[in-house]
Amino acid sequence: MTEQLGEALFRTARRQFHDVLKAKVLRLEGGVLSNADKGNTASKAIALGIAKRIGLDQPGVKLQGQTAGNQFEIATAQFIRETFLELAHLRPGDWRIQKIGEKPTEEEKQKKKSSKKNAEQKDFKTVIKIAQFEQYRHLVAIAKAAGENPELAASLGSDYIIKPDIVVFRGLLSDELINSNANLVDDTVAQHSSLRERNGGASILHASVSCKLTIRSDRSQNSRSEALNLIRNRRGKLPHIVVVTGEPLPSRLSSVALGSGDIDCVYHFALPELLAVVNELGLADSAEALNIMVSGKRLKDISDLPLDLAV
Repeated sequence: MTEQLGEALFRTARRQFHDVLKAKVLRLEGGVLSNADKGNTASKAIALGIAKRIGLDQPGVKLQGQTAGNQFEIATAQFIRETFLELAHLRPGDWRIQKIGEKPTEEEKQKKKSSKKNAEQKDFKTVIKIAQFEQYRHLVAIAKAAGENPELAASLGSDYIIKPDIVVFRGLLSDELINSNANLVDDTVAQHSSLRERNGGASILHASVSCKLTIRSDRSQNSRSEALNLIRNRRGKLPHIVVVTGEPLPSRLSSVALGSGDIDCVYHFALPELLAVVNELGLADSAEALNIMVSGKRLKDISDLPLDLAV
């Protein structure tokens, strides 16, 4: 007899993610959802259709943009924690997921204290900043030099300033762990590897996640600029660079998702619901735009993100 399995963890996490967004981010005020452009008929209709499909039908007062955006980042970081960290059998490592500038939760602090790998976690800081990671440590020196030399600061501009919303990173490995199954390294080899703790490196940035609850024309390229800065300023391995959004309008999703590939992929908080609503409303141009993005692997659902990060 086939064993009856419970609901898939990713499905549960996705529903809980939507529940958090309904409670702390999205609001239905005057028949307009808070992530819709009130001046755009299609945007309002699509956003409302998605809201109904995820069970949001209670009216509320729209939050300030910064407050809603911050809560969206927190909810996204929590979703990634609850899913990606379950993939240790596919992507072993000492992983952390943190919102930039956010202190670890009490649960995370206790987990760190009780971890058997605590000796290998001493390079994690209380508050996460981009220059803490191995690929971007040199930015500390650049920022210091720019601060002391106005001429240099004018030449550099702000290209070296990188502020992702969420980072996924891993701790370094002790020789004891590296050699746990066989004698792989000693004092004569692998003396510059970033992953080896004894070489004095820092945590390795695995992914940079940019969160955009909405995508408006005046700031649609912010994620691209951030991605280019991550690419140009790195020393070593390029991290995954992704965008998570709640934007309902396909044309605005296209402005970020389509292009040369500076961004790995855009992940929508409710892609199946978005596709269903667009088809139901008979928006042919929007449906075609979505098909181009989805078939071209430029737009995926939030539930696809954890497995993509395991690559």
